[in-house]
Amino acid sequence: MDTVFKALADPSRRKILDLLKQKDMSVTDLQEHFGFTQASLSHHLDILKRADLVVTERRGQFIFYSLNASVFEEMANSILNYFNYDKRK
Repeated sequence: MDTVFKALADPSRRKILDLLKQKDMSVTDLQEHFGFTQASLSHHLDILKRADLVVTERRGQFIFYSLNASVFEEMANSILNYFNYDKRK
């Protein structure tokens, strides 16, 4: 879970996740929304991928990124359990 929090700590990575909420995107698609280099974007995507927050799929010569919703669900459940939240109430 530490890698998830580290990944979410950066505003650029949170923006990437917000963009991927709308639709799956390639690096080229994502690059249009940022002012930094493709290498920097790839670094951010690698951190998100290592945290299992995004998954990839090859489509032709492009790799598309999408959200891994199950990790967000697991993280939310862990946080709620940490605070002893009872879903039955």
